[in-house]
Amino acid sequence: MLISSYNPNELGDTLICILNPDSDTQVTETKKNVTRIFDAETNKTLGFNFANVSQQLGEISVNGQIFLSKDQVKTLNAYLQEAGFEAELEADLEPKFIIGYVSSTEPHPDSDHLLVTQTLVDHDQKVQLVSGSPNMKAKIKVVVAKVGAMMPNGLIIWPGSLRGVKSDGMICSARELGLPNAPQKKGALILPESDDVFKVGEAFDFTQGAKLFQPSDK
Repeated sequence: MLISSYNPNELGDTLICILNPDSDTQVTETKKNVTRIFDAETNKTLGFNFANVSQQLGEISVNGQIFLSKDQVKTLNAYLQEAGFEAELEADLEPKFIIGYVSSTEPHPDSDHLLVTQTLVDHDQKVQLVSGSPNMKAKIKVVVAKVGAMMPNGLIIWPGSLRGVKSDGMICSARELGLPNAPQKKGALILPESDDVFKVGEAFDFTQGAKLFQPSDK
């Protein structure tokens, strides 16, 4: 897994590459312009920070999450080796926000407000997602943030569980997706069932999603 972000206004010319969740025993090691963040107990790499990254990749115009190409990852891996680290980066170009279809729901065994859903996503894959949305039900189209997604507020979706039940991703509200004019309340974004713009298994188009909340001309 590779989640990368670039925010020059806050961090300068530094690329953040996240490979694994934070740990309680994480430490850092810096060589040249690279800082490796790793778990002191397991030595597992949690991420890398590349300072002055434009020297390696050229000018970056993105502000926020960035999806590195295979060539960019190859360049960074070569620089990691040059700095004395292992080349651990692997390109991840799979869309992380997918149109899903909630095929079934059942009550959470340890909660009176959570539902355990079986939701179809891309590649004909069905994932288990626990949802607390008050409007959650079966037979609806939704937006799923898959494991590895970075939400607009910077939250990263990792594999996890809610009250002991596995949940590999999150069914999103319009507010969580940062859509303009979205209702500022809880509740999954339920997509129009007959709208061919939003097809189950395809990547969610944020531009098209924003049109759902455009003020009417009437």
